[in-house]
Amino acid sequence: MQILYGIHPVEEALKAGRRRFDHVLVARERRDERLEAIVNLCRALKIRVRTEPRESLNDIARTPAHQGVVALVRAQEFLSIEDIAEPTGSPRLVLALDGVEDPQNLGALLRSADGAGADAVVMTERRAAPLSAVAAKAAAGAQEHLRIARVVNLVRALEELKRRNLWVIGLDERGTTDYDRFDFTGDCVLVMGSEGDGLHDLVRRSCDHLLRIPMAGGVSSLNVSAAASVVLFEAARQRRAAERDPQRTGAGSDSGAGKRGKKQKGLGS
Repeated sequence: MQILYGIHPVEEALKAGRRRFDHVLVARERRDERLEAIVNLCRALKIRVRTEPRESLNDIARTPAHQGVVALVRAQEFLSIEDIAEPTGSPRLVLALDGVEDPQNLGALLRSADGAGADAVVMTERRAAPLSAVAAKAAAGAQEHLRIARVVNLVRALEELKRRNLWVIGLDERGTTDYDRFDFTGDCVLVMGSEGDGLHDLVRRSCDHLLRIPMAGGVSSLNVSAAASVVLFEAARQRRAAERDPQRTGAGSDSGAGKRGKKQKGLGS
């Protein structure tokens, strides 16, 4: 069993309906509409609810930041890379994480991916933050609505996605193209590196294109979760524009880059 805590993570897990709940604990001292809504949802779904002192919830969650609710649930199931690679009938946007180690960053990345309409997320099994209660709290429950694959070897996973006609786009401060000059309206995988080292060499060489976020201040780069949010929502903007006007591309001078099958070659070609 896995622990979830916090209003949003528990509520979104209940709404998504993908997890089996053992039971939900609510703090005896807290009474408000948000908590009552969770209790009512549990009753409607025939999930056991117990009231406990706040100190008991602190011990179970191992933090006082549980907002008065803790759930014991079956661990989230992950997909295979083959599941992620299946066509969806519309251009796919996948976020791949190359060894993100901080659970707060992982949660923020998942929240941005869900908000930007990403189809899936690919995470590595080793040298990376697990999808823990801390990450789930930072994600505000977004992980419950995402298709997530965990892979042993990210390079092999990216090569498989490339074989399935997705462009692999790395975000790197050494990239040669600004992110808002790239066409994200086709099938794309956005690869984000770890907090300290960025993209690993083999992962970088697997990328078809390397993009950068131009920085106007004294700092050379953004935090990984902030950087991913910038690029994911640029991709979402371009895709909305393409839906409104199918004749329009969203990438300026690199308008062919997001369509695999064009003559333009990338770094990993």
